[in-house]
Amino acid sequence: MVDFFKSKRNRRITPDGEPLEDVGGGGGFGFSSPLKIAIPAIIAIIIIFVVLTSSLKIVEAGNRGVLLKFGAVDTSVSLSEGLHFVLPFRDSIVPVEVRTQKIVESTTSASKDLQNVATEVALNYRLNPDTVPILYKEIGLDYSNRVIVPTIQESVKQVTARYNAEELITKRDQVKSEIQEQIEARLTPYNILTDTISITDFQFSDQFVQAVEAKVQAEQRALQAQNELRRIQIEAQQTEARALGEQKANIASAEGQRQANILRAQGESEAVKIIDAQLRNSTEYLKWLHAQKWDGKLPLVTGGGGGGGAGGANNLGAIPFVEIPLGVESNSQSANSASATSNSSTNSSSQSSTPSTTSPTP
Repeated sequence: MVDFFKSKRNRRITPDGEPLEDVGGGGGFGFSSPLKIAIPAIIAIIIIFVVLTSSLKIVEAGNRGVLLKFGAVDTSVSLSEGLHFVLPFRDSIVPVEVRTQKIVESTTSASKDLQNVATEVALNYRLNPDTVPILYKEIGLDYSNRVIVPTIQESVKQVTARYNAEELITKRDQVKSEIQEQIEARLTPYNILTDTISITDFQFSDQFVQAVEAKVQAEQRALQAQNELRRIQIEAQQTEARALGEQKANIASAEGQRQANILRAQGESEAVKIIDAQLRNSTEYLKWLHAQKWDGKLPLVTGGGGGGGAGGANNLGAIPFVEIPLGVESNSQSANSASATSNSSTNSSSQSSTPSTTSPTP
C-alpha cells in the first residue's frame, strides 16, 4: 500500500493524464544521489565562509578600531593594528586614523590697534590612540570641522587682539607660542593632541603696509645719516691723530737738533779749552796754524834783519795774520799780547822802511 502511494506520488503525468518516464533514474525530483550530497556541502561551505569573513576584521596600519556591538560603541577597548575576531552579525569595527594630520585654516581678526589682520595657520595634530572610542562616541569622524576649525579661529582671534599690528611681526614667535597654548588647552578635553603649529602668513591692509614701508625707509635714511656722521667723526679723528703725530715728530726733530747743537757747542768749547791750554804751554801749535792758513805767497814788504835782536826768531811779521781761537779766560791776555805784537811789528816795519825808501841825495 505504501509502495503504491509512493509510486503514484513519484509518477509524472502530462496535463492530459498520460504518464511520463523518469529520466533521472533517481526517483522523485530527478537528482542523483551524489548531487544530493554535493549541494548541501556547497551550501555549508558558503555559510562557513560568510561566517568566517564576518568574524575576521583587519585594522590597517596607522588606524585604531572602534568596536561596535549592535551599533553601540564599546569604549572599554581600542583595537590596535592587525587581525581581530568578532562575532558575526553582532559586532563591527570602524577604523579611525591616528596618524599625524595637517589642517590649514585662515581667519580674519582685529589687532590691538584695530588693524584688520588675515592670519593663516597650519596645525599638525593627531588623535589619542587609547581614547579613540570615546572621541568617536562623543564627536564622530567629523571632528575636524566640529572641533578643530572653531578652536583655531577662536584662538587666533583671541591672541591677535592682544598685540598691535607691528608687534604681530616683530614678536612672531611669542604670538605663535600663545596661539599654540590656546589650541592645546581647547583640544585636550576632546582627546586631540597638537604636535606643532605654524603661522604661515600675515596679511594687513594696504594703508598699513604703506605706512610700514614709509617708516622703514625713514629709519634707513636716519641710519644712513648716522653712519655718515660716524664716518666724518672717524675721518676727523684720523686727521687729528695724523696732525698730532706730525707735531710730535717735528718736536722730536727739533729736540734732536737742539741736542745736536748743544753737543756741537760743548764739543767746540772743549776744543777751544784744549787749544787754549796748548797755546799756554807751547807755540808750536801757532806755527802749525800759520802754516795751515798760509797761501804760499810771500809778503811784498818785509822788515829789517837785525832789528829784532834775540826776538828775531819769534818775529811773525812776515807770516800772514791768523785768527787764533782763545778761551774766555785768556781773551784779554791774548788780545793784549796780539796788540803788542802788532804794534811792535808796525813800528819795526816803519823804522825799517824809512831808511830804505828815503835815502840822502849824494
